[in-house]
Amino acid sequence: MKIVVTGGAGFLGYHIAQKINRITGFSDCVFFDIAPFVKEDYNPEIKCIYGDVRDKKQMDEMMKDTDVVIHCAAALPLWKKKDIYETNIDGMRNVLESSVKNKVNRVVHISSTAVYGVPDVHPLYETHPRHGVGPYGESKVKAEEVCEEYRAKGLPVCILRPKSFIGTARLGVFQILYDWVESGVKIPIIGNGKNRYQLFEVEDLVDAILLASTLPLENVNDTFNVGAKEFRTVNEDVGAMCEYAGTGARVMSTPASLIKPLLRFFEILNISPLYKWIYGTADTDSFVSIEKAEKKLGWIPKYSNSEALIRSYKWYLENKHTIQQGTGVTHRIAWKQGILAFFKKFL
Repeated sequence: MKIVVTGGAGFLGYHIAQKINRITGFSDCVFFDIAPFVKEDYNPEIKCIYGDVRDKKQMDEMMKDTDVVIHCAAALPLWKKKDIYETNIDGMRNVLESSVKNKVNRVVHISSTAVYGVPDVHPLYETHPRHGVGPYGESKVKAEEVCEEYRAKGLPVCILRPKSFIGTARLGVFQILYDWVESGVKIPIIGNGKNRYQLFEVEDLVDAILLASTLPLENVNDTFNVGAKEFRTVNEDVGAMCEYAGTGARVMSTPASLIKPLLRFFEILNISPLYKWIYGTADTDSFVSIEKAEKKLGWIPKYSNSEALIRSYKWYLENKHTIQQGTGVTHRIAWKQGILAFFKKFL
């Protein structure tokens, strides 16, 4: 089986590579990305290629003799709007069109629960209306519409909508949380922390992706929510990580009506790494039903929210000396804290 993974140098691509290294059946693997690869993270038998999903000719060449395409490539919310739309929508169309030309067996598209926007009902099912927030959320909705267009043309496309996923090597905004926990300061959360916010261990996501890549087409040619099966309130899950750390860090509630406008102001000034999708939903319930994936894919998630947070925090402690800082365009580097570092001094 030949498999092509777009966005292969990212956090998710890295974990897909680690899983493939441990199983058989994938004889020809091509990982490509516009970002540089850390070559030692990838089996030498995996071809790591510089590539851009916006390049139609390159996509046509890349997809030759391919059986499965796992489309992870995406521009994150802090990218420029133009790049987000070009990468997430136009890039999606290029991947699907090249897949049709080359008679690819199936495409697995990694979407996001950001397509639901900020709903007022939970749990969310796959049939819930899509209302993306901001350029990123809007682009994810439009990318799914492109998938559905090509699915109607006969190309099998499995759409996975994961909750925010974490795990070993996950940095980005979560590294800021780990740094504060390690420092033993109070961990401010937006609101009272009594809301339930579902996360996702990346290893469970990879398991879902591999099922979508190998099960009969009639099982996977559909759209699925995926996320942790066991999760509690924000207070309880973040509190469990603080308790594990033993540094004195503890959860501190804050008034959402005051904090959200302040964070919006900092975002406009470009002095905070937190964007609207993060702080806009932080004080509300946010969880999806995973029943459909369990039934049709036979998928069973192994880790709870708190277990995923603790696993990720442990990796951070063991590897923090190797961590590089940068801007918020990838989850594999630590984001600069900006104005948040100033407030940390007083907590």
